[in-house]
Order: sequence, then C-alpha cells, then structure tokens
Amino acid sequence: MVTLSTHVLDTSIGRPAADVPVRLEARGPGGSAGGWEYVLDGRTDADGRVKGWGVAAAGVYRLVFGTGDYLGPDAFYPEVTVAFRITDPAEHYHVPLLLSPFGYSTYRGS
Repeated sequence: MVTLSTHVLDTSIGRPAADVPVRLEARGPGGSAGGWEYVLDGRTDADGRVKGWGVAAAGVYRLVFGTGDYLGPDAFYPEVTVAFRITDPAEHYHVPLLLSPFGYSTYRGS
C-alpha cells in the first residue's frame, strides 16, 4: 500500500498552517474523461501536516486544500487543487503546499 502525506506552510508568517481541510480524490474510470472520486479527508495538525494516509493503488490523485477556511472568506485562493501521479506502490509520496494570501507552490517532497 502507498503511503501519502502533505504539509501546508504559510510562507507569509513563516509557520505551519494548522486546521486546513484536505480532501484526497482519485481519478475515476475513463481516464481524463472520468470524474474524481472521493477517497478520504482530514485536517492539518498543529504542525500543518496530514500523514499516514494509505492509498490502495497506483493512479492519478489530487489533494484539494480548503485554503479559504484558513485564509478567510475573502481569500483570493479559496481552494487549491494539486493533481499528481502515483506510480510505485512501494514508495512514500509527500506533497507539500507553500501558501500565502496571493500565491502558492508545491513540489514532490520526501
């Protein structure tokens, strides 16, 4: 089973972003024409992390971050979606999000 984690850091204050809702979805049957299926969800902890999620198979997934819940009702980015591919079930996948009020970035972590 693949393990997956994420870490949200608020670069505007130099601290972890706690209590951000995060949803994991998998691309459904039909490839790019298929919809997204809910897998599981959670919230970042006090250190801005969600860890220990298990994913059953290789495929295309996405993390949907509820950044508006964290940044407030006037957030420029009320939601950030990061799609990625899991290819090796033996590896751990870590997908961090660096967040600020008017920008974000992501990368494949370790």
